[in-house]
This record gives sequence, C-alpha cells and structure tokens, in this order.
Amino acid sequence: MSAQPVITSPSAATERAATSALAASVIFRWRGLEPYTQSFDAMRAFTETRTAETPDEIWLVEHPPVFTLGLAGDPAHLLNPNSNIPLVKVDRGGQITYHGPGQVVAYLLLDLRRRKLMVRELVHRIEAGVIETLASYNLATERKERAPGIYVAPTPSQPAQQSHAGAKIAALGLKIRNGCSYHGVSLNVKMDLQPFLAINPCGYAGLETVDMATLGVTAEWNDVAQTLAENLTHHIGGHRVTAAQPQNGVAV
Repeated sequence: MSAQPVITSPSAATERAATSALAASVIFRWRGLEPYTQSFDAMRAFTETRTAETPDEIWLVEHPPVFTLGLAGDPAHLLNPNSNIPLVKVDRGGQITYHGPGQVVAYLLLDLRRRKLMVRELVHRIEAGVIETLASYNLATERKERAPGIYVAPTPSQPAQQSHAGAKIAALGLKIRNGCSYHGVSLNVKMDLQPFLAINPCGYAGLETVDMATLGVTAEWNDVAQTLAENLTHHIGGHRVTAAQPQNGVAV
C-alpha cells in the first residue's frame, strides 16, 4: 500500500509562519526616567492582559532612587530604615536591591511557553546577555552558583577590575505569571553607589557593588541600554522589532 501524501493547506502554513514570527519578535520600549511604581504597575497590567498573540517586549528604564524588596525578602537587609529613599515591596524573586539614576533596567515581558523556555534556562540566558554586553566594553564578568546576577571576574592584567573582583555589577529578579515573565535585570553604568551601603545587596552582607564607570568604562546610558537589549534578544532567540528611540534622554 503506497503512502498517502500529507497535504498542508496554505492557511495552515501561513498560520504556522505567523506563529513562528510572533515567537521570535521582540519589541523594545524606551520608557526613559520613570518612577519605579509606575513601571511595576505597567508590567503587571501588561502581563495580566496579554494574550497568545501579544508580542514579547523588553522595556528599557531608568528609575529615580528606590529600594525594592522581593516577595520573600527580609526587611532586615535594609540596614538604614530611616533612609529618605523609598522601599517598595514587589512580587519578584530575590531579596533587596537598589535602583537609581545611571543604571540600565531591562524588563523582560516574555511568553515563556511560546519560546519553550523554563525559568532556569531564561535566567541563564539573561546572564549570558549581560556578560556579552560587558565583554563588548572589555569587562570580564561571571556568574556565581546559587547567586543570580553578574559579578566582576578576577582579571590580574586589569588592575581596575582586579581590585573589584567578586563585586556585583548586575542584579536579576523575575516573576512568572501564567507562563509569562516580568521584572528583569539591572546593570550599573555610572551611578551613585552610596545607597548600596545601606543594604545587604540581594541579601549578602558585605557584598561590594560596582558600576562600569568604577571599572574604567566611559559609556552613555543609551548606548549600554541598546547593547544590552540587543544581546538579551539574541540570547532568548529573538529579533528586534523597531520601536521609538529616546530623544534627549526621554522616551517617545
């Protein structure tokens, strides 16, 4: 008995192609300087209302000074409760961290089921995107076991980096709801690092936090944000869909 040919209708083929294109596409949103609670509320609303047809997005944001405490975070990690910097309790994983001017925050609003990604794999890919971004500025960085984020790697040939080996330069925290992610990763570019002394960063007492400027890199916020978003998109297996660029530091 001869095998029967499998006939695929043009509409089915078109639907599969559309689904594949949707899964790959990532929209960049440049939100500029924005209060943390505004971003937080917007992320949750986006995730609550998205559908199977909603494209994935990466939001690029800079926040005024704020401490954020994760879902199971211990408030004792805020060493100075009388700080004039507000503390916001949020629904991501992890402990306490600081966001402020001069830091690139990339929020990843992804449909993990559509991308066939498990949470641990997503974390690994986000970290790879940050490591690649920093490598493009000649900074050697690494992961640490059971401590999500990116840390300065020992680099004896680079005294500025070697003196800060083990310091944290990027923090990571995610929330998964209905198979979709929000929150993301923050990368310190050129910022006032003093507020990090008021906390145990990510719950680790005495952990040094640095920025790219401390390690000798001169870079503009917009350039680092663009590079980071491109690398994150590459590592999650996507391609960028053009979105408006910031003008004079303001999102449009």
